[in-house]
Amino acid sequence: MLLGIDIGTSATKTVLFDLAGKALASHTISYPMHCPRSAWAEQNPEDWWNATADGIRAVLSESGVPAREVRGVGLSGQMNGHVITDRDGRVLRPAILWCDLRATEEVEEMNRRVGERRVVELTGNRAIPGLGAAKILWVKNHQPDIYERAAQILAPKDYVRYRLTGEYATEVSDASGLQLLDIRRRDWSDELLKALGIDREKLPRMHESPEVTGVISREAAERTGLLPGTIVAGGAGDNPAAGVGMGAMTDGLAFTTIGTSGVPYLLTERVRPDYEGRVNCLCAAAPGKWMMMGCVQAAGYSLKWLRDVVCGTEIEEARALGRDAFAFMDDLAAGVAPGSEGLLFLPYLLGERSPHTDADCRGVFFGLSAIHGRPHMIRAVMEGVSFCLRECLDVYQELGCAPRDMRVCGGGGKSALWRQMLADIYGCPVSTVQAAEGGAALGVAILAGVAAGEYASVEEACAALVQKNETHCPDPAVHRAYEGYYALHKKLYQDLYGDFKTLARLAGSQN
Repeated sequence: MLLGIDIGTSATKTVLFDLAGKALASHTISYPMHCPRSAWAEQNPEDWWNATADGIRAVLSESGVPAREVRGVGLSGQMNGHVITDRDGRVLRPAILWCDLRATEEVEEMNRRVGERRVVELTGNRAIPGLGAAKILWVKNHQPDIYERAAQILAPKDYVRYRLTGEYATEVSDASGLQLLDIRRRDWSDELLKALGIDREKLPRMHESPEVTGVISREAAERTGLLPGTIVAGGAGDNPAAGVGMGAMTDGLAFTTIGTSGVPYLLTERVRPDYEGRVNCLCAAAPGKWMMMGCVQAAGYSLKWLRDVVCGTEIEEARALGRDAFAFMDDLAAGVAPGSEGLLFLPYLLGERSPHTDADCRGVFFGLSAIHGRPHMIRAVMEGVSFCLRECLDVYQELGCAPRDMRVCGGGGKSALWRQMLADIYGCPVSTVQAAEGGAALGVAILAGVAAGEYASVEEACAALVQKNETHCPDPAVHRAYEGYYALHKKLYQDLYGDFKTLARLAGSQN
């Protein structure tokens, strides 16, 4: 058996798999996020550890599997945040998370000290407040006493690794998000560390994702129920881990996640940095491979917003029929023709990250008329999110890599209508995979299996364990019809760019 543990922002999910990739037991434990100031986001790392330890005990108990049958543990986690510990492993301050945007001045400092283009050349990404290096600089600048006492700066899952094994270690995919990695050498960048004045000895040793990084300690064994000496693999950040779990581990394989946010992911065997900062380039969870990743901030969130704010009648009707409200909304949208009879939606309810890094843009219904009702609005929201995801794929193609196989997961991926819509808008087949408990937890369980010697390589394991299920092929006529709407969608953002800035100033002056 293999354990896959995904330490997310809202909860930690622990899944026990057999060697065929079948989930035997799953347990999820949630915890809070704290926002002590505007644009700040923090968590208590002890919450992650307790959720991990209790989750392991729960799946072992539920499955009845003896601890001796667990061959390895894989860890996935939220990326781009960090935990600071002292020499005794004690946490010195709450963890600063990926969605924390306090480090705007530190981004300017990075570009000034290193050079904006050189940052991209070294790390594969432009400096932004959401990545880890700027946040580390913020602690160095604003809490120098904590920085001086710091013995280790760890990604979230790597703190849990320390609690499981007593070892300070990381792996290349999560380290990419700390933006201190030389992405081509797949090791910490001495040039970057020297320029920023960050001590290399404060950073954990580097591994590839399917390598053994330590074993379960006696103390952790007592807390979790695992056997001492059980191996712990390098694992991966959440999106690189999902790439393994979706089987997207050979050049050109891709997947789209439609959760709260939307993530189009593409594996590549070359480093392809985007100097305009529209998408990210990170190390993938297999040696010698990299990944392209964008993030549409309000993907599934936009549909949830519409459900909660506009579709009260549909919620009540769905409840009366004993159906899920989203499935009911799906049926309504299916009755509307592609293009929503001239209604477009820009899903910028939370600003945007990819391919437009713009905190000021806002959601827009364009073309609304008396012929439109809630079914049109539902379909327009789904199409608008899909157009934004397509924009990221266009950037990948511009950078020299296009998907040859697209898979889909996440809550939105459960909708057959949305899957067909993606196929028609992307112009390529879109498939689901068979694994019911796929994604990041399966991905890191596979990595643990490689580390334990159960599979020869990540690629071999993915080919054996991750199989396609249902495939939706694009309708050429619908694809052609969507192209005109897609062109207008892109033009609307450019046309409204200045107006978004004006609105931000007006709204800001009232606060």
